Amino acid sequence: MKKLSLSQLPALFAAIAEKETLYLPVDAEGGARFERFTEGKTLTGELNTVRSAKDFFFPQTENLAEFKMEGKNIEVIDPRTETEDFVVFGVRACDARSFSILDKVFLVDPVDTYYKNRREHGTIVSLACTRPHETCFCQTFGIDATDPEGDVTAWKTDDAIYFEAKTEKGDRLLANLSDLIEEADDTAVKEQKEAVKKVMDRLPLKSLTTEGFGGDVMMEKFNAPEWKSLSEACLGCGTCTFVCPTCQCYDIRDFNTGHGIKRFRCWDSCMYSDFTKMAHGNPRTSQLERFRQRFMHKLVYFPANNEGEFGCVGCGRCLAKCPISMNIVKVMRTLGGKKA
Repeated sequence: MKKLSLSQLPALFAAIAEKETLYLPVDAEGGARFERFTEGKTLTGELNTVRSAKDFFFPQTENLAEFKMEGKNIEVIDPRTETEDFVVFGVRACDARSFSILDKVFLVDPVDTYYKNRREHGTIVSLACTRPHETCFCQTFGIDATDPEGDVTAWKTDDAIYFEAKTEKGDRLLANLSDLIEEADDTAVKEQKEAVKKVMDRLPLKSLTTEGFGGDVMMEKFNAPEWKSLSEACLGCGTCTFVCPTCQCYDIRDFNTGHGIKRFRCWDSCMYSDFTKMAHGNPRTSQLERFRQRFMHKLVYFPANNEGEFGCVGCGRCLAKCPISMNIVKVMRTLGGKKA
């Protein structure tokens, strides 16, 4: 395990940014968000960012291809320019787990080469939680907020920050910082873990479980009469899908620039009435059906296809941002799992 004095954190950021592009969560209007590091930017004290770190690998919009036509000739241009290595510092445990969920979507055949390219170039430095919010329920999905996944895991104490490499990428990053960091024992980290776990044991959603969900109960949950009352207040605004670190739905469209065609991808939401609309119409014509689709995917369809892993990481963003306070916790309380 390695250690760095907190007073040296700006020097650490500068050293990383010298070799690779560095992003870290900083305070901004409307809440913390990831920004490219420049001198003077400091790590936020907030627990989490408003939007997740998913954007680094699956951005909200991206160009996929360009087409130029001259007569009957069509030139296809690959617009990708992402070739630089980058580091994302301060990713919380929930977001760090979301990457493994997205990998199961984008890195299976047929592999999404746009996503794969970014994953190969990115190094994740996760940061253990010290002050979980009341909206946090990552432990429901087996995530340890005190020991997050990532290429490097970091623990921030009152006077220092500790690092442990978990992958080859992590080893390389810490090797490049050897002039700043020093060897240390893990006593302070162990003490912090125990203290935070005691806090987590008192969280309001501690008793929430995935009991009653998964692929084995697909038709039972699909036909549950409770969907009607649960979906009645839903506005279909899609806010929950846009702050969610694991939502992966997108649309692909072509735009005529007047000088050629740009084909781009943008996030979409299963809560929208035109989602998956085809020539014959929309397969989900009611808000109930669209609402059910979102939560069935997280709690039933995804685990059915991925060896029991759920499509939620308990980050609590949908609890905080839904304008009518309808979220996955209420669905789990109503349709299964222990009352919390």
